[in-house]
Amino acid sequence: MSDDANATADDGSDASVIVVGGGPAGLSAALFTAKNGLETTVFDADGTWMHKAHLFNYLGIGSVGGTEFMETARQQVDSFGVDRRQGEEVTSVEAADTGDGFVVATEDGEYEADYVVLATGANRDLADDLGCVFTEEDVVDVDVEMETSVDNVYATGAMVRPEEWQAAIAVGDGAAAALNILSDVKGEHYHDFDVPADAERVFGDAVAE
Repeated sequence: MSDDANATADDGSDASVIVVGGGPAGLSAALFTAKNGLETTVFDADGTWMHKAHLFNYLGIGSVGGTEFMETARQQVDSFGVDRRQGEEVTSVEAADTGDGFVVATEDGEYEADYVVLATGANRDLADDLGCVFTEEDVVDVDVEMETSVDNVYATGAMVRPEEWQAAIAVGDGAAAALNILSDVKGEHYHDFDVPADAERVFGDAVAE
């Protein structure tokens, strides 16, 4: 990652992101935000359909089992410092009483965040409870950057599409949401672009030739 990639952590920002859902969309969003210095927590009830899948339509991957794919994705976000709370299910998401940020509740406690990314597959209950607008097809209405009608709340993957449920699409949704959050935090369009020297600095001898 370039020096600019870590600027968020150095510019006085203490923005925090909570991702609800640990499938491809949720982990993609978490990877981008944590990699670029935002405090990121993922709540993962492990209900992803990936455990029933085998991927050989994902660009750059010849063939991989869905569960194996998820294990790699989890290791990847963990390596960038994501607070991944496996098995801790979110019961509600509400706007904070202060009007600034959100309160996410689980059976174990309450957590606050400035941004929320919803990645709960075809279960759209949390978006509905938050008052997000839905389309005529009864999916969450989002803009091209995956932001819902509720400011700073994003929805991804199957939450926003009636049928087109693909891992590759979900990963892109998560990335789009994260980049919009990073742009909002930094006050300018943000691009997460790495070069070989960045990889060598981060991974050292583990970088593939």
